Amino acid sequence: MIYFDSDYLEGAHPAILAKLTETNLEQTPGYGNDKYCENARAKIKAACNCPQAQVYFISGGTQTNATVIDTLLASYQGVIAAQTGHIAAHEAGAVEFCGHKVITLPEHNGKLNAVDVEDYLETFYADESWEHMVIPGAVYISHPTEWGTLYTKQELQKLSEVCHKYDIPLFLDGARLGYGLTSDDTDVTLHDIAQLCDVFYIGGTKVGALLGEAVVITKPNLIPHFFTSIKQHGALLAKGRVLGIQFDVLFTDDLYLKIARNAIDKANKMKEIFKAKQYRFYLETPTNQQFIIMENSKMQELRQKISFSFWAKYDENHTIVRFATSWATTDEAIKELESIL
Repeated sequence: MIYFDSDYLEGAHPAILAKLTETNLEQTPGYGNDKYCENARAKIKAACNCPQAQVYFISGGTQTNATVIDTLLASYQGVIAAQTGHIAAHEAGAVEFCGHKVITLPEHNGKLNAVDVEDYLETFYADESWEHMVIPGAVYISHPTEWGTLYTKQELQKLSEVCHKYDIPLFLDGARLGYGLTSDDTDVTLHDIAQLCDVFYIGGTKVGALLGEAVVITKPNLIPHFFTSIKQHGALLAKGRVLGIQFDVLFTDDLYLKIARNAIDKANKMKEIFKAKQYRFYLETPTNQQFIIMENSKMQELRQKISFSFWAKYDENHTIVRFATSWATTDEAIKELESIL
């Protein structure tokens, strides 16, 4: 069996494991107050060209989304997201569990459109009874999106402008950020994201780390006492150095981007194989996630040897499935996929 279900199926990059082993018996302060976390924070700020940023490490993506959104919002506020956005579709109601409504708007190949956001906000405040409603308090996007697509710099700029106009923060989920930054089809850099977003996070779980995400708050004091909020949400590790060491390694000598590029290269090879075998794409994305329209009988046949993800029903006889590569996908796995197909 070969696995293309997602991009977090492997453990960690060998350089991370080596550093964890090397530092294993060192004694350090807890909760991220150690030298490795400080080094990682400094490297991330430099990579973002955002010296004023506050950087925090959280154990996983769901914990990060729920903690950031809950602390950004007042009790009476909700968060705007695309109807296919991760927090709306694949997060088990984690945001709603915190007491906030996810306000969904139409998606455009997985993306949220600035025009739709502005129309919604304009209409909302034109209603004289808006104080009886859930007030939109933040905008959530992910890059790449749940459908593997990417925002352009212009699209991010327009979303940022709308958010600033209505004085609400723009939060970018970067669980797969490395695969967006290293795509051939992007004009968005880490500097752009730090400039245009109020909060974002750099995904480690899906890009080479054992676990962990790095939250970057680009506006100082945007979220007062965020450290305390992380603990309230059960997302603070006592052995915080485990996260700091990993991001310290990932942000040394551009390792994060170098290993992320492997997923793009392998996805490009995978796309060519699917095309040669005359499979239909639902979306041919520029990232590590590819979406294929597959006959149900063929899907069941292939699942005997290949593991991949159900994504959506296409029609009575076809299903949209997802194949994902990762930082660790090998040429051998791609060749085996080709042989099985």
